[in-house]
Amino acid sequence: MDAAMVTDLGTDVVPDPSRLAVTVLGCGGTFAGAGNACSGYLVRGGGTAVLLDCGPGVLSSLQHHLEPTELDAVVISHSHPDHWGDVPVMRNALRYVLGHHGVPLFTTADTLAILDGVFHDGLGDAFAPSVITDGADVTVGALRVRTSRTAHPPETMGIRVDMGDVDLGDGASTRSIAYSADTGPAWSLGRLGDGIDLGICEATWLAADGFDVDDLHMTAEQAGRLARADGVSQLLITHVPPTGSVELAVAEASAAYGAPVDPARIHHTYLA
Repeated sequence: MDAAMVTDLGTDVVPDPSRLAVTVLGCGGTFAGAGNACSGYLVRGGGTAVLLDCGPGVLSSLQHHLEPTELDAVVISHSHPDHWGDVPVMRNALRYVLGHHGVPLFTTADTLAILDGVFHDGLGDAFAPSVITDGADVTVGALRVRTSRTAHPPETMGIRVDMGDVDLGDGASTRSIAYSADTGPAWSLGRLGDGIDLGICEATWLAADGFDVDDLHMTAEQAGRLARADGVSQLLITHVPPTGSVELAVAEASAAYGAPVDPARIHHTYLA
């Protein structure tokens, strides 16, 4: 594995549309601490913008970078509310305030049922919903979006986004970002395929916490070790709860990965 330092462009950056990039809109595990939001990752490339998860606080964070009306699709990994809590708020914003309709929304069947049940008339016309399952493969503008069911209750989708024809100076190539959503170590990013340029992997616990659950969440050590085994080129860890230590998680993941690992930072943009 040729691990590389994560390319962090910092904050208040508009990424070059010829490159694939992700902006962290929230990375709090289970709930968000002060100054953070729950899970939300804005992937952009080729003039296309796809939001992966939309937990509480993400809609506010999004507006630091682009307007909700500029989203080409929203993908929700699963039905735990720290990953979808702002979708109903976005629905009302799009429908009643911004006058924007038909944003493609991809999610699992149980998540869609929950979201539809929030309002008496469902999601209405703000979104154009589609159910995704294990192995889904859809094209959104310049981006290819694929899924793999992770080891987490309920049905949860890890998500990979690819962009082709990226010129890094040595000819065109495909770049990829893979996001674990929530998962235990019975699953890893490699289930989304080879050649992952930037992995975003949950690291809810530390090894010293004593949790060893194959189908719930990962430790930072497991995140680093599995990413190394899968040949992930750059690694961000995320979903550390506010009561956890990001510094200890980074140290543990880096040791297992065999190269420096970065923590996801809200409003920071990273290149694949």
